[in-house]
Amino acid sequence: MSQSGPTFAELLANCQESAVHLEMRDVYGVEEEDEDFAAWCAGRTYDLTDRATWWNGFHQMVADAVARGVAFRRARVVSEPVSDYIRYEHSCTPQNLAAGEEVRWLARHRSSDLLLPGNDLWIFDRHTVRYGLFSGDGRFLENVVERDAEIVKRHAGAFDAVWERAVPHEDYEIR
Repeated sequence: MSQSGPTFAELLANCQESAVHLEMRDVYGVEEEDEDFAAWCAGRTYDLTDRATWWNGFHQMVADAVARGVAFRRARVVSEPVSDYIRYEHSCTPQNLAAGEEVRWLARHRSSDLLLPGNDLWIFDRHTVRYGLFSGDGRFLENVVERDAEIVKRHAGAFDAVWERAVPHEDYEIR
């Protein structure tokens, strides 16, 4: 796994106000999720009341940041009908909500008039962007950090436009 700049944990530790994540892929092939995705495909579900079976380091980082006042928002732009991977993400989203994230979904056909970045990204405190670069089959390639104020501003605007139009997780029905 290639990394350019500070790690996610380092960026989040320095985050004071907001962390937003814009996801735009219909398929991810992230090695750390392969086993979990395969188990979900085979029918496994999580009991949200049994946190020991699903809570992980990411959830804890989010919960810790939220506890110190960081607002966490995640917006997913997805094609419909959705891919199996998006069905999986949708089924796991209550875990993100339990950690303190707000999550919204936007059907790709409702985003055609929006100007969106070419890569998934995180924005920390509206001054640092962390791009997640992926291959065509969804495999993670590397993260790249950008701090140019004008670029960060454009990406924050794109996220805000998606967020405004997107549907809260509890109201988004999988098609």
